[in-house]
Amino acid sequence: MKQLVILSGKGGTGKTTVAAALAHLASREMPIVLADADVDAANLELVLSPEVQETHDFVGGKLAIIDPDLCTACGICAEVCRFEAVVPPSPPPPHPPSPSPNLGRGGGGRRGERVRAYAIDPIACEGCASCFYQCPAGAIRMEEQVAGRWFHSDTRFGPLFHAHLFAAQENSGKLVTLVKQQGRLRALDEGRELLIVDGPPGIGCPVIAASAGADLALLVVEPTVSGVHDLERILTTTNHFGVPALVCINKADINPRRAKEIAAFCATQGIALVGQVPFDTVVTEAMVQGLPVTAFSDGLVSRALRCIWARTREVLRP
Repeated sequence: MKQLVILSGKGGTGKTTVAAALAHLASREMPIVLADADVDAANLELVLSPEVQETHDFVGGKLAIIDPDLCTACGICAEVCRFEAVVPPSPPPPHPPSPSPNLGRGGGGRRGERVRAYAIDPIACEGCASCFYQCPAGAIRMEEQVAGRWFHSDTRFGPLFHAHLFAAQENSGKLVTLVKQQGRLRALDEGRELLIVDGPPGIGCPVIAASAGADLALLVVEPTVSGVHDLERILTTTNHFGVPALVCINKADINPRRAKEIAAFCATQGIALVGQVPFDTVVTEAMVQGLPVTAFSDGLVSRALRCIWARTREVLRP
């Protein structure tokens, strides 16, 4: 079983368009599994029309919770928190004067009044547990939090594993690893020949997680001012982790001069440029119909993508 990951140095280069097209083309030749590793903004499902078969919660970490009944308002939790996630209690409202002792019993004033407790901002909390270990009253507990969901779906091209990370949640790299692992296990269990991973953009932890164990990376770049720079960034990442890479230029004809710069850069680096995809509104039309462009049209874009798949397949084969 081979693993092909599709990456880009930045978002919006057409990575998912290429991934969907390769899924369509590859599935006609071999059994495949798909994984959408862009868990912060998954959109491969938009062009594959998946039917969800399983839904699972993703526990991304733990969140500090302060029990107001146990909190003594000592403030130690606020002192040790590096993320300013501890919210101090608001000032108490003005207290009426204590009744004169001559007016009867009950002149205790604030006696018996509950201590106003500290609280945790769930968005700011990083789950480091410093407050938990330092609280002298044992008023803080660490609770697991559901940070997202992952799905196993069926598509007309093969099983798809994808996920949704909730807003303001961390551990996207951990969720990417889970999604990819599920795809890999399914491929191994069913004897499928290829796992196609639609990777996240950039060069951060999610990209590293998506690239782990890949046999080949296809890097999608645009002919923009920052095109060579974006390509250099992602190439540095794949080279560091020993993942062989190919390059394709999307919307190559919108700036032929920049496309030539990218081609020249690839030549100097010894990286194969396996295709240049022209700009065409047919890509958007295919997305509206929920189809890979290669299944929707037989124009110049589809021909370029078929050429890219043919060259990619040659490198993947031993």
